[in-house]
Amino acid sequence: MKILIADDDPQILRALRITLGSQGYDIVTAADGAEAIRVATEGSVDLIMLDLGMPRLDGLEVIQAVRGWSSVPILVVSGRAGSADKVDALDAGADDYVTKPFAMDELLARIRALTRRSAPTAGGDDPVVTFGGITVDLAAHLVTRDGDRTAIRLTPTEWKILELLVRNPGRLVTHQELLTEVWGTHLVKETGYLRLYIGQLRKKLEAEPSHPVHLLTEAGMGYRFVPTTG
Repeated sequence: MKILIADDDPQILRALRITLGSQGYDIVTAADGAEAIRVATEGSVDLIMLDLGMPRLDGLEVIQAVRGWSSVPILVVSGRAGSADKVDALDAGADDYVTKPFAMDELLARIRALTRRSAPTAGGDDPVVTFGGITVDLAAHLVTRDGDRTAIRLTPTEWKILELLVRNPGRLVTHQELLTEVWGTHLVKETGYLRLYIGQLRKKLEAEPSHPVHLLTEAGMGYRFVPTTG
């Protein structure tokens, strides 16, 4: 598995190259945003890790550029801890966000979770689910808007959350179920983190994101997918 690490701090690049390399990952690096895009386009990478504050092109610009042609998982590793920075990164197309300084075991767990979620799954008999002018093809991993069949791009994390919800129509899916299934047991208490992703899904799929009728919050418990409003 090849990981592209983009960061303008040479010490972090060196430390991550050594640590992740010892775990069997093939590591390529970039010291600025422009170089990150060049490396990503020239060679096939399985995951991109990048800082937000880089010269030439910042992390958000890199995410936006990569998302123009690739759905490769993107993990932001940044010293910016504000919720606005996290939302901006997720809106741009990032799949996960780790704040510096970080514990290496957590970083490795995030990498494993991202690569596991982005791996193709077998089977072609999964159902097609429709709601509110949206069609979700679970076999093809495709979400489209019914009016003009426009494809709606979801990040791997957004897809995993949506898939779990639509496979359980009308049933309460608890915070713990979602967090365990998507990120693993190490994040079972991070309900705020989950809330960010639900917000992104509502923006993409609900007619009125601030007044959702299909992706509903059950306060203090979890979320419920309601296919119809009748």
